[in-house]
This record gives sequence, structure tokens and C-alpha cells, in this order.
Amino acid sequence: MSYNPNFTITPLLLKLVEAIAAERERICAATVEVPWIPALQKDARTRNTHSSTAIEGNPLTLEQVRAVEEGRELAAVDSRTQREVVNYFAALRFIEKNINKHPLRQEDVLTLHRIIAANVMDQGKAGCYRTISVRVGSSVPPNPKDVSGLMFELLEWWNKHATELSPVLSSAILHYRFEAIHPFADGNGRTGRALALWELYRRGFDSHHIFSVDEFYWEDRPRYYAELQRVLTEGDDLTHWLEYVAEGILVTLQHVWKRIQHISAATQGDRIRLRPRQEQLLQLLRDRGSMQPREIWDALGVSRQGAMDLLRPLLQAGLICREGTQKSGRYRLVSPGRRSGSRKK
Repeated sequence: MSYNPNFTITPLLLKLVEAIAAERERICAATVEVPWIPALQKDARTRNTHSSTAIEGNPLTLEQVRAVEEGRELAAVDSRTQREVVNYFAALRFIEKNINKHPLRQEDVLTLHRIIAANVMDQGKAGCYRTISVRVGSSVPPNPKDVSGLMFELLEWWNKHATELSPVLSSAILHYRFEAIHPFADGNGRTGRALALWELYRRGFDSHHIFSVDEFYWEDRPRYYAELQRVLTEGDDLTHWLEYVAEGILVTLQHVWKRIQHISAATQGDRIRLRPRQEQLLQLLRDRGSMQPREIWDALGVSRQGAMDLLRPLLQAGLICREGTQKSGRYRLVSPGRRSGSRKK
């Protein structure tokens, strides 16, 4: 047996996929060798984390999630709430480090779930398939004894046949089928959305990692759940689900394009040509969130003055900022939405 998704390429679906291709081409053309890509990547990672955890009920706002990533303390927020966010950031980094891994095996899915669900599960064990029956709304997912076999079939399809389709379609199919199997006792929603993103990344669809389709799902969460349920009521026909996901990706890319235009306008007068070490520094700040001056010159292998020579143009262009006191100050990327307000006139 092997998994064989059932769907029809409708005129609407074809129109959406073509519009997505055009929007993506426009974005790619506008983001070639631009210095603010690391900040936009960081912003997308924050938006992905906020949206995917919020869909499951996490109460943190986007700004609070950004604060968690930057290591800032949140008052009156319980540890589990923060842990869910920290875990999802870690899951996204795991995906980014394993983009080109092929084939993907059950162990990879288990590892991803272990990262996402560590110390935040209400039932079951992180990184282990469920051993209990569960109910999702009005539907009952497969018997736990069938989960491993169904996941094997899904991964076989993902590794062998997903590339026959547009990544827009293959990511949507993977997303739905994973949720239908519901392989874990808890954390399936976050893991399924992360896997869908993994498919887009490894297919090179989002080469810069600068968009968050989960925002689309979060903005109308009732519709998201209704569209998942609709597949069941239509006899596992994925057609309308694919149209819905394609609509979400198109809307998301349109939002990215608006952000790019905003950032381009905000930095128009401060364009700089990045030196290799400055590119390295921006990537370090993207990955670590913030760094003290000594951490910067140690990581780059330069003197204190050499580090300042690299930092100064980035500060003037509004790409990074310094926070804290003279002794304990740290440098971090400026979020795209804040950039125009952070630049010095």
C-alpha cells in the first residue's frame, strides 16, 4: 500500500498557483543581495512561531514572542506558555539546518515533534507516536496501532512523489494528511504546520525564508479548522483544501511584498554595500538574537576597533541597534516593522 492523494486541478487552483509563481518571482527579483534579508528572516521566524502556537491557544502576542526570542523577561507569563514558544523557535532552526536532508525518515519527524512538544504535552510522550485513541472535533483519527504504517506510507510519498507536484500543492497535501493521521497524542497541529514549511523550504520555494503562511491560518482560525474538516466530509477529496492553502500562500506573499516595499523605502537613503564580515555579522545576529560587543569580535576574529568599523555602517543604515547600558549593551537586528522609526534623521 502507498498513499495516493485525491484531488482535482480546478481552474481556480491553477489560477492561484500561477499568481503565486508571479508574486514569488517579483519577490525574488527584489531581494537579490540586499542587506536587510537577515532581519526579514528573523521577522518571519517570529511570525511563524507566534501564529502556529497561537492557533493552538498560546496567549502571547507577537511582540511578546519577539521578546522571548530576544531573551527578554516576560512578567506574569507562566513557564509552559514561554516554553511552547521557545520550542517552536528551536523547531524552525532544526528545519533550517536540515533543509536539504533526503530522504526524510520517521526518526526526523519524531525528532521534530520531540523539539516542539518537550515539556508541554498534556498526554503522551514527546517524540513518540501515540498509544491511545484520540478524538479531533467530531472525527476519530486512525487506531494507534496503524499510525506507524500510515506515517511510513506518507513519508514514502513525500520522498518519492512530492516533487512531481508544485511545492504549493505537495506542502498542502503533507499538511493535511499528517493532521488526518494525527500520529501524536498532542502537538500535531504545530508539527504538521512545521512539516508543511519544511517541504516549502526543501523544495526551494522560499529560498530566503521570509514568509509565514501560518499567519493566514491564524487570522481566521475557524476557517482553518473548517477547511481541514471539509476534506473528511468530501470523502478525502483534497481539492478545496488545496485551493484554500494556495489562497493563503498568495495572500502571504502579497504581505511580504508590501513589507519589502516598506523596508526599501525606509532604507532608500542608507544603502550600503556589505562586506563579507558584515554579512556574517547579520547572520550571527539573526541566529543568536543579540550579541555583546566582545561576542561579536570573538566570533568574527577581529579587534574591538575592527568590530566597530563593521557595526557603524549597519547602525547608521538602521539594520541593527544597540540596547542596554555601556557595559552590558547588546546589538540586535532591527525588526522590519520598526525600521523606519529606528533610523536617525
